[in-house]
Amino acid sequence: MLHIFKKDLKNISTNWAAAIIVGGLVLLPSLYAWLNIAAMWNPYSHTDQIPVGVVNEDKGAVVREQHINIGKELVAELRGNKDLNWDFTNRNKAMKRLRNGDYFAVIVVPENFSEKLGTVVSGHPKKAKMEYYVNEKINSISPKITQKGASMIVEQVSSKFIATVNGVIFELFNEIGIELQKELPDIKRFEQYVFTLEKELPAINKLIDDSLQDASTAEDMIYKAQRMIPEARRLTSDGLDTINRTAAFLSDAEKKLRETAPQINADLQKVQKAAADINEFLGKVQGKEIDLSKGYQINNQLQSQLNEAIGTLDTIQAVLAEAKSMNGSLQNQDAEQNEVQGQSNLAQIDQAIQKTNQLKSDLQQVQGKASEINELLESKKKEFNDTLASLQQMAGNTSVKIDAFAREYKENIEPTVINEITKAQKTLSGARDMLAKVQTSLPEVEKVLERTEKDLQKGKNALEYAHGEFPYVNDKVHDLADKIRTLQGETNLNDIVQLLLNDPNAERSFFEEPVQLNENKLFPIQNYGTGMTPFYTVLSIWVGALLLISLLSTDIRNHEEYSGRQVYFGRLLTFLSIGFLQTLIVVGGDLLILGVPARHPFWMILFGLFISLVFMLIVYTLVSVFGNIGKALAIVMLVLQIAGSGGTYPVVLLPEFFQVISPLLPFTYAVDLIRESVGGIVWQSVLRDLLFLALFGLAALLFGTFLKGPVNSKTRAFLEKSKEADIFH
Repeated sequence: MLHIFKKDLKNISTNWAAAIIVGGLVLLPSLYAWLNIAAMWNPYSHTDQIPVGVVNEDKGAVVREQHINIGKELVAELRGNKDLNWDFTNRNKAMKRLRNGDYFAVIVVPENFSEKLGTVVSGHPKKAKMEYYVNEKINSISPKITQKGASMIVEQVSSKFIATVNGVIFELFNEIGIELQKELPDIKRFEQYVFTLEKELPAINKLIDDSLQDASTAEDMIYKAQRMIPEARRLTSDGLDTINRTAAFLSDAEKKLRETAPQINADLQKVQKAAADINEFLGKVQGKEIDLSKGYQINNQLQSQLNEAIGTLDTIQAVLAEAKSMNGSLQNQDAEQNEVQGQSNLAQIDQAIQKTNQLKSDLQQVQGKASEINELLESKKKEFNDTLASLQQMAGNTSVKIDAFAREYKENIEPTVINEITKAQKTLSGARDMLAKVQTSLPEVEKVLERTEKDLQKGKNALEYAHGEFPYVNDKVHDLADKIRTLQGETNLNDIVQLLLNDPNAERSFFEEPVQLNENKLFPIQNYGTGMTPFYTVLSIWVGALLLISLLSTDIRNHEEYSGRQVYFGRLLTFLSIGFLQTLIVVGGDLLILGVPARHPFWMILFGLFISLVFMLIVYTLVSVFGNIGKALAIVMLVLQIAGSGGTYPVVLLPEFFQVISPLLPFTYAVDLIRESVGGIVWQSVLRDLLFLALFGLAALLFGTFLKGPVNSKTRAFLEKSKEADIFH
């Protein structure tokens, strides 16, 4: 076995042609890996080279008296976007270039784009649509990239539109919150008003009932008042007539009083003079010898004077009685104003009348005494003298009383009566004016009563309506109060205010991007090329093994000198040595030439060598045991493993067949093992991958050890026959 290995090394080192071929076999797998990894190193960083046509046909729209053109704004936004190579053109040119392959895709903004977006403020919003055309014939990946760009545009328009709409909404919310905050005390008061109203509803109901009753009573009163208007008009007219008559009477009374006042004064002077004459006469008579024959003459003179005085007193008494009667009438005209003054005037007049009566009585007594003179003249002279003395005394007293009454009349009675007549005339004048105003106002009062009757009827109707609706209002107020109490128990107005108050710009920014992806890379991979390194590295190791079995022979000449097992292991060492060199160059180039940022480069090299060992055991065993058939089997395994190992796409995305065979493929574990060294090692996964790869290698080793001889002896004739065709080596 070692002899075969040493011989192979010697032949390679001494034969320049063999050395060149082996050198090429060592380098070729690395080129396969490096070129593919370099080509895929960071393809998405060059998406700005992908041409995409943009056609803006949007005509704009008028929304709430403001002109908008979303298409124009979108074009302005895309001019600053470098994600794709945006080319702005018209529809015809864009579609032509898309068919010719000059554009990978075309995005068309239709003419009603802004108009449909503007319908969001109407009652029937309509979704706006963009047209997206893609030429999928050009490339299988570019449609995905351009679709991503189109989706980005739609998302951008949607996010900005949502942000704008929600910004406006939150501006309104903020204004409502500010207004609600201002009105919060009024709302609290309103709640208290509702609770107070609920509490006062029974009193309100009673008030409505009482008001209805009062309205009915008022209607009756107005009806009676209206019926009394004609009577009031008649009484007013009669009152004016009475006042006019009374005024005329007072004028006449005043005239008569003023006419009789001098006569009364003259009469009083006459009475005074008569009393003085009587006194003088009696004085002369007394103490003198009187001729009785002349007594009758004297007595007659005295009787004449007394009769004249009594007549004058009768005249004065009649005038005073008339004044008393007028004063009583004046009291009836204005009882409240003149009651006290009138009583005083009546007392003075009554006193004057009493004094007049007293004077009259005294004079009549004097007259009686004088009548006795004739009798005394005839009977007794002495008694005459006594009577004369008594008469003189009575006359003196009467004279004094007459003087006092004359002064009383002059100073008090006459001015009082005239003054009261003047006052009565003024009072009657005021009463006449008042009654005239009342008479003038009666039509207006009648109109007011009519209007009041109508208004009262309206008020009564309103009260009846309120009375009828009160049960409904009562229920609603109770319901409202219950809802307010429930709302107070469930929510807090201050919390609602704080919820409404916001920063519109912050809310707009939030709804423009409501969710931010906080990306946490557990095992960060720097770029796409680094992510594809495990797959292409493992693939190049398998390809290297295929190149070796394609150009190098697994058998030796003069194989009769060695057993099949010796040939298997001896040539296996040669293949493994070259395979290790291939792997070291591939992995070393990944790390040093391409600069793959592997987290564990040392383990990447060791894992690569182990994978090379397993792959070489599998491929070498297949060819060593089955010959050219083994080569075909190795190629079939390569094809299955490229698709089913999950090196490019997750296994769960593959068809069911590949999902089933994936656990049976060495690639599955080899790619995962290199990924661990590139992204970060999880030793549990590493040990699992190493275990399965070791099982694959051990199975191949056992298969080659025990089956190479028996199988080769049976297939040798088949192989020799195939060589006769001169197309197989």
